[in-house]
Amino acid sequence: MQRSRSINEIKSKTDPWDLAVIGGGASGLGVALDALSRGMSVVLVEKADFAKGTSSRSTKLLHGGVRYLAQGDVTLVLEALKERGLIMKNAPHVSRKQSFIIPIYTRWEKLKYGVGLKLYDLMAGSYRIGNSQWLSKKEVVQRIPAFKAEGLKGGVIYYDGQFDDARLALNVAQTCSGMGGCMLNYMKVTRLTKDGKGVINGIEVKDQIGQGYYHIKAKAVVNATGVFADKILQMDNPEATLSIMPSQGAHLVLDLSFLGGKDALMIPETSDGRVLFGIPWHGKLVLGTTDTVIKEPKMEPEALEQEIDFILGNCARYLVRQPTRKDVLAVYAGLRPLATPKEKGAKTKEISRSHKVFVSDSHLISIIGGKWTTFRKMGEDTVDALVRLKTLHLDKSTSASIRIHGYSDSATEEGHLAIYGSDATGIRSLIVQHPALGAQLHAHYSNTKAEVVWQVQHEMALKVEDVLARRLRILFLDAQAAIEMAPAVAAIMREELGLGEDWEKAEVHAFQQLAAKYLIKESITL
Repeated sequence: MQRSRSINEIKSKTDPWDLAVIGGGASGLGVALDALSRGMSVVLVEKADFAKGTSSRSTKLLHGGVRYLAQGDVTLVLEALKERGLIMKNAPHVSRKQSFIIPIYTRWEKLKYGVGLKLYDLMAGSYRIGNSQWLSKKEVVQRIPAFKAEGLKGGVIYYDGQFDDARLALNVAQTCSGMGGCMLNYMKVTRLTKDGKGVINGIEVKDQIGQGYYHIKAKAVVNATGVFADKILQMDNPEATLSIMPSQGAHLVLDLSFLGGKDALMIPETSDGRVLFGIPWHGKLVLGTTDTVIKEPKMEPEALEQEIDFILGNCARYLVRQPTRKDVLAVYAGLRPLATPKEKGAKTKEISRSHKVFVSDSHLISIIGGKWTTFRKMGEDTVDALVRLKTLHLDKSTSASIRIHGYSDSATEEGHLAIYGSDATGIRSLIVQHPALGAQLHAHYSNTKAEVVWQVQHEMALKVEDVLARRLRILFLDAQAAIEMAPAVAAIMREELGLGEDWEKAEVHAFQQLAAKYLIKESITL
């Protein structure tokens, strides 16, 4: 996947694309994947990097949604459990089974969660990944040594999926590219073009890197911009009503020793009635999440002080070693693109995570809401809407059976290169050819210089942030370490991209300013 090749493609193509997708997050990538599976020609544009927004800031779960089941949203749970199974089957290098333990304090809780999770298991059908069961108080403490035993009756263990969200997004983009799709990051839509009848027939875009402008003709356009969907809807029609209610979810990342085991912890009801997770991820512990209504969506949302205090305060009720602000290695926030509810005053935690597909008078197709786990189904439903709108005769979707880039039938890769799947061979070959590339980028992490070279050459990394935030994931794991790695990463990228010293200095400065926002203020050292 090379950006220069995609740029040349939009320059040289004279006939219209079958489909132009706006948005390079989970929903846009799901649309592109499904359209390509049916033989359509597809161009996808993203104004920043792939998964820059919400799609890199999730709780890292592939799940049917135990909470959604409790709310009676059976249809969504059934759909999500199937899609969870498909992702784990088609992208095993970026996903895996994760055990979760729910602490139980009363007989009623034992009955409620015991029966509920057995139903959850049954609903997964052939996509089931484990069987829930009762654990004694002793077993819970053995499995999670850092958990407070006071008042504990036992626990229920169940199984769900865990994944690397940004890496999956990148691999789906690579899959689409391999299927003939034209994938472009840092390409901002400036205008929707229309024919004499007011029907959309293309988009105008600005290259955020090269600063060029391009007109992309397309038979259909999909708005898959997540929390920014209203911006495109109002670009189409300034009078369009708001369709998105953004909700912010904050997460704290700590050393895994605060949990003390391999199992994840699920607190089914916090002080505000939400679910709280403690999840092992890339050798660290992710704690979250919150649910805060946000008036205006931002590309780089920041966790609020009250969100940080909320997570730490609720965790302190359950963990022997109580985490403090100084223990936080990274803090990040993501925005959920919740569809605006019909009922006024509805709480965000009560709003369905089901997606909706809208078609405007101009034939702009918008995918609203949804969740990472169901990204493929969101894409399929969007293309189905396109087929009905244009009365097209396309083959049925085959996206459910597509192996995602990095998939391998051979033995699973181990170590820090496992996340690359089949691409790990290419990275090792770089080190064999250039032994100096085998040097680590940081004393505390195994990532090497070769990975940065690979990411520039094959993963369309254009900025230091692209590497450290969404490809290596260090910014989300240890923001201080990411700050320390930035100069080495910038030097490698400068050479690979053929840029100058001014670019290198500017990139290091810009990234360090960004990374400071991922640290609790008291612990910043630049």
